[in-house]
Amino acid sequence: MTRWLVTGAAGMLGRDLTSLLASEGEHVTALDRAGLEITDPVAVPAALDRHRPDVVVNCAAWTAVDDAEAHEDAALEVNGRAVARLAAACASRQITLVQLSTDYVFDGAASRPYRESHPAAPRTAYGRSKLAGERAVLAALPDDGYVVRTAWLYGAHGASFVATMLVRARAASPVSVVDDQRGQPTWTADLAAQIRALITARARAGIYHGTSSGEVTWFGLAREVYALAGADPALVSPTSSAAYPRPAPRPAYSVLGHDAWAAAGISPIGNWRDALDRILPAPRPAARRLPAAT
Repeated sequence: MTRWLVTGAAGMLGRDLTSLLASEGEHVTALDRAGLEITDPVAVPAALDRHRPDVVVNCAAWTAVDDAEAHEDAALEVNGRAVARLAAACASRQITLVQLSTDYVFDGAASRPYRESHPAAPRTAYGRSKLAGERAVLAALPDDGYVVRTAWLYGAHGASFVATMLVRARAASPVSVVDDQRGQPTWTADLAAQIRALITARARAGIYHGTSSGEVTWFGLAREVYALAGADPALVSPTSSAAYPRPAPRPAYSVLGHDAWAAAGISPIGNWRDALDRILPAPRPAARRLPAAT
């Protein structure tokens, strides 16, 4: 039996991963921020010695993308320096580390899926901080470190774009959504299963892209949520990113490739639309189903 330790266990992914591992009979220790402050250089190695895990999955992170622009050093402490200390502590104890990362390590200017080996070029403070964490893990744990990049997450436990659109759809409220950003909506329970598969398969250490297959814009995703909720997709209108200026620029293209999964003999996560079909209620008879999307 593998002994797991999950940091940031109160978040969407942390909760789903903890639940999955427990349901599979794994020994899992779930630590939220109150249980382990990831930036505490004394508490982190002490937690590893106390719980003696075989695998640590670090879901703890600074995720406030816009705030990071004004507080880059604080974001770097959580996403970079703290991760480096965690990786060093894991390396000295022969513990495998899975570090969650992000599409923001790329520039968002591509027109086809980013391969795992594509050069990183973050345009935001958040992206730079996460890239620092990636590099620290791969340097300290060349044979036992995994970086799992993900994007456009939504889950059963927490706020997300999908949850917001579902509320608006049930209220039959009109909404304007950007149609010039493309990505891969990813259900956190699917990502949790992918992380477990990665460790169970004893896959080669390195970078993996933990996102659903296919791609869609935020506008297309909102229309799909409306349709599945039985609301009229015509209530969703398209707009541009320029209509919603943010301190941190959003990537125009956040589609990640999945070649590393095939090399490891593991199937990537399925199509984003199939996940919505599994998770959201079936559309009412009056709802207009949208044409097939990629």
